[in-house]
Amino acid sequence: MSFINPNPVQATEKAGGKGTITIIHLLTPEELDGKCDMFAKVIIPPGCSIGVHEHHGNTETYHILSGKAIYTDNDSTSHIEAGCTTFCPDGEKHGIENPSKTEDLVFTALIIKK
Repeated sequence: MSFINPNPVQATEKAGGKGTITIIHLLTPEELDGKCDMFAKVIIPPGCSIGVHEHHGNTETYHILSGKAIYTDNDSTSHIEAGCTTFCPDGEKHGIENPSKTEDLVFTALIIKK
C-alpha cells in the first residue's frame, strides 16, 4: 500500500475557463497503470471555472463532493450539487463553473482512456 503525498497543481484559465483552480492528483501515473489519464480532487474557487472542452480518446467523470456548480453538457447547462455525478463520453464536450460567491466547489475527476 502506498500513500500519495498530495502536491497541488495550480491551473489558470483551464480549458479557457475563468480564474485559477487547484488539482490534487490522487494516484500517480504508475498507479493509473496506463488505463487512466487522471484521478484527482479538483477545487474550483468562487467565480472560477473549467471551460467547455471536448474529449478525444477518453471519457471524464466528475463526482461533486461539496458546493454547487453550473455544469455544461454539450449545449445544455444544469445546476448540480454535492452527491451528483456527471459523465462526458468520448467525442462530447463539457465544462463546469462555480457560481458561488463564498464556497469552493470540490469534486473528483476521473479520465479513463478509450
